[in-house]
Amino acid sequence: MTAATGRVVVIGSLNVDLVTRVERHPRPGETVLGDGLRRLAGGKGANQAVAAAAAGAPVAMVGCVGDDAGGTAYRERLAARGIDVAGVRVVGGHPTGHALIAVSDDGENSIVVVPGANDLLDEREVAAVDALGEGDVLLVQLEVPRTVVCTAVRRAAGRGARVVLNVAPWSALPPDVVALGDPVVANEHEMQALAEDGAEPRSLLVTFGSNGASWDGATSPAVVVAPEDVQDTTGAGDAFCGTLAAALARGAGREEALAAALEAGAAAVRHEGAQPDPDL
Repeated sequence: MTAATGRVVVIGSLNVDLVTRVERHPRPGETVLGDGLRRLAGGKGANQAVAAAAAGAPVAMVGCVGDDAGGTAYRERLAARGIDVAGVRVVGGHPTGHALIAVSDDGENSIVVVPGANDLLDEREVAAVDALGEGDVLLVQLEVPRTVVCTAVRRAAGRGARVVLNVAPWSALPPDVVALGDPVVANEHEMQALAEDGAEPRSLLVTFGSNGASWDGATSPAVVVAPEDVQDTTGAGDAFCGTLAAALARGAGREEALAAALEAGAAAVRHEGAQPDPDL
């Protein structure tokens, strides 16, 4: 394995996940009973930052949390994992973001996100990309304001950094921003939305869950996980993206980076919550 040659800067969301288990997800208008309630660390940005750090990359997290117990605990949690949290701004008068998650007996999840402080990222967060250069990777998703994502992507690419653009949750982006993703990472539904929007990524990596992934048409099978070992699919895509970014930052080629990302995605479904040791 090659030595790390670049950093990963993640601009994205930090959420406190409130998770319960259900026998099955309710139909519209139906109430079901949940079994237990856990308070876990989540948010696509922070999930990906933790995955990138676990894969060995130097990582900086950039985002916003509220001036509350959840925000304080989250900054401490990331710092304890060696992640630079200087770019995680504490916003007074607003709560840290939350996600309400129901996990069914078959491991599938439904999620409602309450953005809170995640909606308040602005030019101060974009400024974090000014220190990036060739060999570094900017990793972004779409749980924070689109204007911040677009400006950060353009500025990072202009400085020679590689941009990994995860178009989740789906939101249409300007064509020039989509074109700067190397790669744009999308699941099947997001791939379809990209096509319907007329977007043309120069590099597209599509994930198919248990059916593997395809990077510009070159397919790779998923790492097989026995059904009885699937605990929770929450955060599997984030583990994939964070590990992919870490591999690219250390100079790995496509095949090596994709293999590492698929392995991380498979490992993520074997534990509850979006992060290993997820309690917050």
